[in-house]
Amino acid sequence: MIQPKTFYDALVAHGTDFFAGVPDSLLKNFCAYVTDNAPADRHIISANEGSATALAAGYHFATGKIPLIYMQNSGEGNMINPLLSLADPDVYSVPLLILIGWRGEPGVHDEPQHIKQGKVTCALLDAMQVPYEILTDDEAALPAQLDKAYSHITAHSAPYALVIRKGTFADYTLQNNIPVNAEMKREEAIERIMLAASDRTAFISTTGMASRELYELREKHGHGHERDFLTVGSMGHASQIALAVAMQKSTRPIFCLDGDGAAIMQMGGMATVGTRKPTNLVHFVLNNGAHDSVGGQPTVGLEIDLPAIAKACGYERIYSVETAKDLDSALAEIKSTFDGGKNALTFVEVKVAKGARKDLGRPKSTPQENKAALMAFLKD
Repeated sequence: MIQPKTFYDALVAHGTDFFAGVPDSLLKNFCAYVTDNAPADRHIISANEGSATALAAGYHFATGKIPLIYMQNSGEGNMINPLLSLADPDVYSVPLLILIGWRGEPGVHDEPQHIKQGKVTCALLDAMQVPYEILTDDEAALPAQLDKAYSHITAHSAPYALVIRKGTFADYTLQNNIPVNAEMKREEAIERIMLAASDRTAFISTTGMASRELYELREKHGHGHERDFLTVGSMGHASQIALAVAMQKSTRPIFCLDGDGAAIMQMGGMATVGTRKPTNLVHFVLNNGAHDSVGGQPTVGLEIDLPAIAKACGYERIYSVETAKDLDSALAEIKSTFDGGKNALTFVEVKVAKGARKDLGRPKSTPQENKAALMAFLKD
């Protein structure tokens, strides 16, 4: 295994002192080390991977140095446009190093949403003509591999990628792990929302822990799973799935369970929701200021005013709650508006603590089974 400190020090020795990206479970130990050790003005956990690419380009323009961006392979799609239309040698020729966590690597068990991405991770790099190597897990071989990468980057003023397998980095515990002063855990908040909803309510839940918790809460209470769409991939897009469902099923309550990292990643979606104004949609953002599913790296969720953003986008009824009592009160008001036929497009920020149960399981149904069950449930 590679010690995160060894890798970080080797990058700095090659002149890379700026880091931007979206945390990934396979990179979490390295990302945690960067969070703890890189100066605040040299590390940005970006809204999405495309933004990280642009940040890296801007840093290079200002300093002439070689920056690094990091991501899960699911983020390759977000990166493609700025990589090819900004950083490519045929355009601005930006030298940068890319770290890509290889979820769904063929032959390695992983969740369904990672399987296709794992198959095409390297093929996408080939298609974009970005040279790459799979990062060694042998520290003795690391210097020669980095020398090769930086030689190409310097000679061609172009991107170069390192693909990271599971278990490449040794363990490292985030020290700069600021706790969130919240009364509720995310799972408790989801449980209260779930139990307050009518039997006709459809749930669209975001990727990561929230969907896993919703699934297990249905099991706990003996509910079926047909009411829930578990958005296991496509981070940041749950609100748009919920919007389209709400517009086509206007007599049904549609509850979107979003996360702060996901909402920020595709924040433009809130503008679309707000201008369409489906009165049957309630958009919950469970805000713990962290990318909780991939190591707890911070987001800016607790540094910005998400309710004010929702209001500016056109949401009509806004709540921000921090306690179980306030959440229950908001849910009661929402229920009364639906019962009285006076519902309106609603946004609810729920402040929750970081972390999840260690024994939290994963859905037992396949994505195709989940889709079929929801579609049957939505038929009027």
